[in-house]
Amino acid sequence: MNRDLRIVYMGTPDFAVLPLKRIVEAGYNVVGVVTNPDKPAGRGRQIQESPVKVYAKELGLPILQPEKFRDPLFLEQLAALKADLQLVVAFKMLPQVVWSMPKYGTMNLHASMLPDYRGAAPINWAIMNGDKESGVSTFILRHEIDTGAVLFQQAVPISETMTAGELHDTLMEVGADLLLKSVDAIDSGDYKLVEQDQLNNGHASRHAPKIFKEDMKIDWSMPIYTIYNKVRGLSPFPAAWFELKSKQGEQLISAKVFKVEMGQSKPGAEAGTLCTDGKTYMGVHLSDGTLYIKELQIAGKRRMGIEEFLRGFNLDQYELKN
Repeated sequence: MNRDLRIVYMGTPDFAVLPLKRIVEAGYNVVGVVTNPDKPAGRGRQIQESPVKVYAKELGLPILQPEKFRDPLFLEQLAALKADLQLVVAFKMLPQVVWSMPKYGTMNLHASMLPDYRGAAPINWAIMNGDKESGVSTFILRHEIDTGAVLFQQAVPISETMTAGELHDTLMEVGADLLLKSVDAIDSGDYKLVEQDQLNNGHASRHAPKIFKEDMKIDWSMPIYTIYNKVRGLSPFPAAWFELKSKQGEQLISAKVFKVEMGQSKPGAEAGTLCTDGKTYMGVHLSDGTLYIKELQIAGKRRMGIEEFLRGFNLDQYELKN
């Protein structure tokens, strides 16, 4: 392989940095990087650059940060890069005028075994649904989101305790290798595209829509395993949450949950109530077990283990708000 492909890389978060690094270190000619505009973040609202931009700057790569993909100036700048192939990892939905520009089209790395979990949050939904397996796919973009013909896929097991953050890191590593394998295949001309309807074995595909705040709220009437999967599927970000209500008044405290453990039901315990010794454990009685909260963060405080939390918080004065 001659590595003469002119590649434009499109991505924004940490997940997209390692695949870019793999492509660059393999000797490919990355002629430009497209990433999100800088924006204020954090408590100080300081202007922050995307992780992909930070890495691209280190390499001295040309960087484009369009506010709108149909902006004539951006389209002119993108066309001037004369890309043979565009690579998209964890980025926005592109219009046809952008993804159809290179002669080899635009390849996307997606964090699922397509056609399962098309959409914005495949890692979270796979764990929240209690799946035993996830994976990554490379495919060529077309009009409908995440529906293009697939080049390669690589499955990854999901353990009983794996969180979304841990699966993210695993898929980032596996996905970076798969993307390089896919670029190598296009460079050599040795690949076969497979339509997604040939990959689902007749089963209906599950979806991975964007997750909103209400989707993250814990419903304590649900079975213990459902809540357990929800917590690990949203940990550490964006995080499942619940509310505590003071017994003496209407004070509400919101708490994010990062780690829980499942336990047996307590005889005579009322579902939806808290249990604690005030020092070492905090649990919630459910209809089919007791869920013990191991790590949480209340509004305005940092994340902490349950023993540290209980040292500074009198849980006996509060109850769950459903």
